[in-house]
Amino acid sequence: MSRQRSRDTGIEVALRRALHRLGLRYRVHRRPVRAVRREADVVFGPARVAVFVDGCFWHGCPEHGTWPKRNGDFWRAKIEANRARDANTDQRLAEEGWLSVRVWEHEDPTEAADRVRAAVLERRGAGGAGRLP
Repeated sequence: MSRQRSRDTGIEVALRRALHRLGLRYRVHRRPVRAVRREADVVFGPARVAVFVDGCFWHGCPEHGTWPKRNGDFWRAKIEANRARDANTDQRLAEEGWLSVRVWEHEDPTEAADRVRAAVLERRGAGGAGRLP
């Protein structure tokens, strides 16, 4: 597990490139809310949008997630705890006025970037914090 990359994974970098190509500017690996000890992969501060890139195995993707046979109880508990933490993070950020966007590692980065862009534009429109091309 220690050799698994936790930041700057291939999908993260591809997503950030696609977001940048769309004219979006963002912060990388930041806490959206200081009091919430959770770090988002991409943060749009003025729009209050936090993007999390979730790995299919580690976060229990319903489409691609697998349940290991060896040490199965440990892994099931680990993955379920990750899913519960993700839901808690989304809830806590929502309580602070943030929108969480979850992107699975198997998603096309361009399509995911379009989805993120739509969320950012919607949130900026509601708050009047600028516009994008």
